[in-house]
This record gives sequence, structure tokens and C-alpha cells, in this order.
Amino acid sequence: MGYKVAVVGATGNVGREMLNILAERQFPVDEIVALASRKSLGSEVSFGDTTLKTKDLDTFDFTGWDMALFAVGSEATKVYAPRAAKAGCLVIDNSSLYRYDPQIPLIVPEVNPEAVHGYKEKMIIANPNCSTAQMVVALKPLHDRAKIKRVVVSTYQSVSGAGKNGIDELWDQTKSIYNPTDNKPPKQFTKQIAFNVIPHIDVFMDDGSTKEEWKMVAETKKIIDPSIKVTATCVRVPVFVGHSESVNIETEDFLDEDEARDILREAPGVMVIDKREDGGYVTPVECVGDFATFISRLRQDSTIDNGLNFWCVSDNLRKGAALNAVQIAELYGREILKKG
Repeated sequence: MGYKVAVVGATGNVGREMLNILAERQFPVDEIVALASRKSLGSEVSFGDTTLKTKDLDTFDFTGWDMALFAVGSEATKVYAPRAAKAGCLVIDNSSLYRYDPQIPLIVPEVNPEAVHGYKEKMIIANPNCSTAQMVVALKPLHDRAKIKRVVVSTYQSVSGAGKNGIDELWDQTKSIYNPTDNKPPKQFTKQIAFNVIPHIDVFMDDGSTKEEWKMVAETKKIIDPSIKVTATCVRVPVFVGHSESVNIETEDFLDEDEARDILREAPGVMVIDKREDGGYVTPVECVGDFATFISRLRQDSTIDNGLNFWCVSDNLRKGAALNAVQIAELYGREILKKG
């Protein structure tokens, strides 16, 4: 049995990646449609060996469709997601609009698959923030074993997290560094991103944190455990694709680094590459195009009784967005639609 699937925002980076991953994972599709705004009407996108022409989201009727994977901003989602849900089509939303709604499940399938049953309230399931998604995949198995009390995380987030404009700005500024007459002032970011790092993602909040940092706190609590304390510093770096994170955790029970390494090796969605030698770790360049969340540099934190440090890297367009959405679709199809 296959499903009728709509990809909303099919011409964007994440929408195209959703189509790629649906094809790569041989998602059981009977019918698929690529939807976009009217300005992109008729644009062509790839689905495996098939070329799809985009259709107009504004006039599309979701009646009879099983799932819609949304990869558009919050403003468009606010208009079209309720329309799809009202028509009986499950919405899997990649924007931040619904993540903090208590009636809408926020899901990372390797972490809290049971939450899928909460879809009935509004026919919407939320996809977490890209930086949260990869971190909780690593945290959950360690939390199950030793109960994590506190997380301190610093992120090194690629420009693709800011969309095509972010990628273009890094590319253009990098070229302009070698051509002083072709000055490219920042537009997408607050400062020059080429050959620089910017400790600012999303808007500032009253307490001095940014919204990106707040998202990591709120989403980790919702997905894993509300008792976990999280503090984050989120930084934009001149990398095209792939988010990296330096993570420090404090647990209630002592957890030896060797046991933690073994736990993570067995954890779904995790790949441990951790050799204490030159190059014995994973960098963002190496994770591009991969489904896994990679863990390296795992070691004891000697400054506290029950502490561990590790390095976490993942393709943010995949696990941080498109892959997680497709995994939710697989989970929904397996746990809800097939069981009737």
C-alpha cells in the first residue's frame, strides 16, 4: 500500500531534499505532488528518476491526500497547514510555528516515536529545530541510562540553516575577499560571514539569549524530559552544509566514557567515529549527504563528578530538516495508517 504525499515548498533547499530522501528511502508513494508559491509555478524538481512540475499551493485541494511535508516559512504555514489538516491530510511541518503548541507533538523518531499518537488533536506534527534534532538523538540513549541533569552546548551552524540566501552570501563574500573591487556587504547575516564566525542566530530575547538558543532549551525539554537543564550558545560559521556541536552533559548516575561510547554505537541514527589520533573524528564536510548523526571526541569531564564531553555533527538539511520529516512520515504510515 502506498500513500498520496504532497511536498510543500518543493523548490527550496529543504523541499528538494525531502523529495530526494523520499526517493532514496523508497518511501511507498502512490502519488506525489510538488507544491510551491505562484511565482515558482511550473518549476521542475526531481523525485528519483521522475521530474515533477510544481503546482500552485494557493489553489491546491488537500482532500484525499495522506500527508503533506511542509518546508515553507511560518507565515505561509499559518495559512496553508490548517487548510490541509482540515481536509484530513496530516501535516508534517518543518517551520517553528507549531513546535511549542502543547497539542501538537514535536517528534524525533529515534527519540520519542510514541508521541506520534498525539497527531489527532490538530492533524499536525512538528519537526524540531535543526540544531536540536541532531543533539537529542545523541542525548536520549545516555539519558535513558544515567539521567541527564544538565546540558551545555555550543553550536557551529552552517549557512544553509539560513536558506539559499545564506549559502549565496557566503559564496559571494568568499569570492569578493580575493577581489577587493567587488565588495559584498552583509545582507542575510548581521556581519561578514566569509572567514568569520557570528555568535548570533535569530533574534535576541530579553535575557540576552537568542531565539535559536531558546529553541534548543525548549525543544529538548519537550522531546526528552522537562527536567533537563539546557544552556546553549549558537554560532553561525562559514560552512555551507553541516551543523557541529560541542556538548557537555552532567548526569545523575556516573557514566564511564567507554560505556557511553558503547551505548551510542548501538543507538538508532548514531554513528560513532572516535579515534584518538589525527583525523579520528568527523567534520561537517564529511557528513554531507549522510543520514547519520556522528559522534566523536567522547571523553570524561574531570571538572565534575558525572560529566561527559562529545562532538556531534550532522547534515542539517537532512537530519536537521528533511530526513527527520520523512522519518516522521514513515512512522505515521507504519504506526497509524497501516494499523487503521
